[in-house]
Order: sequence, then structure tokens, then C-alpha cells
Amino acid sequence: MIWEILTVAGLATFEVYAAIPAGFAFGLPAWTIFLSSMTGGLVGVFVATFLGDKIKKFLAKYRKPKPEKPKTGLIYTLWDKYGIIGLGFFGTMTVGAPVSIGVGVGFNVPLQKLLIWCCIGVITRCALFTAIGYYGLKLI
Repeated sequence: MIWEILTVAGLATFEVYAAIPAGFAFGLPAWTIFLSSMTGGLVGVFVATFLGDKIKKFLAKYRKPKPEKPKTGLIYTLWDKYGIIGLGFFGTMTVGAPVSIGVGVGFNVPLQKLLIWCCIGVITRCALFTAIGYYGLKLI
């Protein structure tokens, strides 16, 4: 059972959408799936936050400045409309925390505030999708 829990946590480090169904496929209880996916998701947030700044500094050494492109798309809309909360919480709910943190690093967002909202987003996302999975399986 420990390998299944570690597998769910490891999958959640990168993508919660794969971790929670894997937990149900392994036959783990819903609370175990929630706690292991939340733990893995939070580890992913902290790793992405720590490495995001390091990667940005490394790439800045070798990158030449490019002209500004028009700012369109979902991420820009979230950023313009909701700011750090939209990027951290809603970005985590839709595309995942590592992507939201990567975009935040690109936008020069204060990482401490973004980290808090991404953690709230990971906890909400894990609770929501675990509940959907649990009650969805009860219907079958």
C-alpha cells in the first residue's frame, strides 16, 4: 500500500489530474488519496517555486531581449482581471501549479504571494476532484 500512496504523491507533484484517478484505480480510500495528492501537489508547488527563480536567472545569462509581443490568451486575461489571485488560484485549478508558477516567474510576480495562492489552489483542487471521484464511483 505504501507504493501506491507514493505513486499518487509522485504523480500529484506534476499533475493532480493523473494522481487522483490512479489512487482510485489502486483502490485507496478517499482520505488517503486526498492527503497523498495534496502532499505531492504542495511539494510540486515548492519545487517549482524554488527552481523557477533559479531557472530564470540561468536563462537570463544567455537570452537576448526580444521585442514585446501582444498580450493575449487565457493567462493574460487571468492576470489582467484577477492579478496574483487569478494566476495562483485559478491558474492552478485550470492548468496546474507548475505552469502558474512558471508564468508568474515570467511576469516578475512576488513569489511568496503566488506561492500562497498556488497552495490554496492545490488544496482546493485535490479536495474537489477527490470528492468528485469518490461520489462519482458511488453512483456506479
